[in-house]
Amino acid sequence: MDIVVSGRHCTVGPDLKELVHERIATVERLRDRVIRVEVEFSASEARNPSDAIEVQITLRSKGPVVRAESKANDKTLAFEQAFDRLKVQLRKAADRRKTHRGLRTAIVEDPTPVTVVEEEAEPEVSRREVAGLVVDGDGPLVVRVKEFESAPLTLAQALDEMELVGHDFFLYQDAETGRPSVVYRRKAYNYGVMHLNVTK
Repeated sequence: MDIVVSGRHCTVGPDLKELVHERIATVERLRDRVIRVEVEFSASEARNPSDAIEVQITLRSKGPVVRAESKANDKTLAFEQAFDRLKVQLRKAADRRKTHRGLRTAIVEDPTPVTVVEEEAEPEVSRREVAGLVVDGDGPLVVRVKEFESAPLTLAQALDEMELVGHDFFLYQDAETGRPSVVYRRKAYNYGVMHLNVTK
């Protein structure tokens, strides 16, 4: 398992790197087949000093990408909080797999991102095209385009992947109907599902 520790606008000392390596090494007990773990520390001039340091931990494996992040005023504290969130997400996913037997039995192609294209609006141009939209003036429109490879998923698999990534929603193609669908988190630990009927 590769562990990559990096810093944006800050330096990561050898003691902190050693702590990160020790903690991340324990992840293999919770999630097998982890190929690479990326831990990124970034410092920003936040209005709230308690959010000055952000840590993002990303697990890349044969299955879905798992991500957890946290903010704090100290690098070690931010890492520990993000690592705790990561462990909670992995335990929830393991519990869900035990509850929904056969959740991962279908052969699913690697859903990790293949192409990521980022485009930002250029304020100098009065009329321009951004991600297929024609934009007039220098409005606040900033568009980020991401493309992912994915195979059709069942609802249980989509819920699992949403929990692993740590987002409040997850877009997928329904394996039974073939329709584009979104599963999303609601209040009180409930989930909702939206299916799109495409008409030609």
